[in-house]
Amino acid sequence: MCFSYDAMPPDLPPGVGASLPLEGADLGGASFGERTVLVSRDGTHFSAYVARPDAPSGAAIVILPDVRGLFAFYEQLAERFAVAGILAIAIDYFGRTAGLAPRDAEFEYMPHVMKCNDQQIREDVSAAITHLRNMPGAVIRAVYTVGFCFGGGNSFQQAANQHGLSGVIGFYGSPTRNRFGGPAPIERVRDFECPVLGLFGGVDQGISEEDVHAFDAALTNAGVEHEMVIYPGAPHSFFDRKSEEFQQESADAWNRMLTFIGAHTPRSTH
Repeated sequence: MCFSYDAMPPDLPPGVGASLPLEGADLGGASFGERTVLVSRDGTHFSAYVARPDAPSGAAIVILPDVRGLFAFYEQLAERFAVAGILAIAIDYFGRTAGLAPRDAEFEYMPHVMKCNDQQIREDVSAAITHLRNMPGAVIRAVYTVGFCFGGGNSFQQAANQHGLSGVIGFYGSPTRNRFGGPAPIERVRDFECPVLGLFGGVDQGISEEDVHAFDAALTNAGVEHEMVIYPGAPHSFFDRKSEEFQQESADAWNRMLTFIGAHTPRSTH
């Protein structure tokens, strides 16, 4: 499993926006978030949480949760991105099997995970991107995905799914395995259409450093712009405000994410 039900995303590091090319980013601004319902290509209604920035940078991001699906951690994370000037939407995977209602800590998520598949997730991501692009007043010049654990692997997969993304980010998502039996991210790198940022814990029991190095080499051989970061001594799911001993790693991860997004978001011509 990834984050516990009471996990909280790390705060944005103080002054993190000062040196980032995120045009319009205002780390002192507030964000507005709300639950909404999206419709996937197959007609499925599924839950999502949208947070709008007060000072948009032109970047937007789709957040892909861990195996729990959409819960408070990812709603708060969307709000963090919005404060940094990035329009954010966190999606739920389980509209087809668990409905739309919020879920508590006792939610048995694994039976629902096993009923997902790559195509459903691809279509749900597509619906989220369409929703972002059609939001009134939204000016979007670049769209990204970011995911964690199960969602990290799903995020890597989206680089090959023809969404028109400007980049994908994965936290401790396996590059060498696919839970659903299809090709793993490492097997699809020649179809990747955008840059990749991977963030991993050095003592993650589920993803070896050898796996990360193999992904790194495969991306290099395929000519895909990328950065793979391994934090020595950090475990799986280190990106959690409760993990006080990994605050430095979390702050660095925030900096790398925002720098990656800023570097690949075109500047406004106005």
